[in-house]
Amino acid sequence: MEKLKVGVIGTGHLGKLHTKLFKQVEGCELVGIYDMDIAKAEAVANEFNVKYFKSVDQLIEKIDAVSIVSTTSAHYELVKKAFEQNKHVFVEKPITATIAEGEELVRIAGVKKLNFQVGHIERFNPALLSLDKYDLNPLFIQTDRLSQFNPRGTDVAVVLDLMIHDIDIILSLVKSEVASVNASGVAVVSDTIDIANARIEFENGAVANVTASRISQKKMRKMRMFQRDTYITLDFITGVSEVYRLVSPGEIPDNPFISFGEIGVGERRKAVVYEQPEQKEVNALQHELQLFVNSVLNKTKPPVTGADGLKALKVAEMIIKEIEESIARAKVN
Repeated sequence: MEKLKVGVIGTGHLGKLHTKLFKQVEGCELVGIYDMDIAKAEAVANEFNVKYFKSVDQLIEKIDAVSIVSTTSAHYELVKKAFEQNKHVFVEKPITATIAEGEELVRIAGVKKLNFQVGHIERFNPALLSLDKYDLNPLFIQTDRLSQFNPRGTDVAVVLDLMIHDIDIILSLVKSEVASVNASGVAVVSDTIDIANARIEFENGAVANVTASRISQKKMRKMRMFQRDTYITLDFITGVSEVYRLVSPGEIPDNPFISFGEIGVGERRKAVVYEQPEQKEVNALQHELQLFVNSVLNKTKPPVTGADGLKALKVAEMIIKEIEESIARAKVN
């Protein structure tokens, strides 16, 4: 089978990882890389023995698909340029800087029938992948994504920098439309929102309470989900998930389950069983890049579509708007 010819635009921290991993992805050939900073592009090219192009147009001309790992503000122009040359696109999250830009790119990809994947990497975290055998239908979700301060990424609010990871996962799990959003946040050490909390309510009654901070003393990336007879915890740093389920006392399964006794009243009295699903041995970034290549070669829908990325951006923008309006009201009062 002929290999997919791939290029990488952007050779910063994440773009460098894309360059390294595309050389390991099956079914593709890394043709070259591009960065506005020629010295940086040349250094990455030398490190990974790949050609660097001095013009983005020259790179796009030579490839079938491109991975765009630039600043968010540049996503729209670069993706559109690739689409105009009928190239498939992988773009890092968030999809674009504005909803209007995202809507136009999703429309173009649909008209031209081009694969358009957004890099929401936490969809491929081992903790989440290990739950593939469970029927997930959460009614309440609590997430905490806390990071130590890093100047990289502070050009956008923490909602777009960190929280959008959890927003995307939540939207993929809750099979219902968003009904309302309430949010608060504050800028502490940068000119944009550094810590934020949002309550997202869905039309089916599900609720998500989402917190993100980039001024924490320690890292935390955890999610807790509650649904009928089941409580699930995920640690996105360790890649470990844990499942607590309620079953009838006479239905306790064999090992590797552990029983924690019984809970409840009357007919609702149930046994509590615990399982730690087998952790998937996977490099999340390499896995999502492999799935992108596979989707193009097999002419199938990518796992996280442009429409998915746009949906997450719309909810993120709703949260940012709520925060900005609450800050404005506080100043007036």
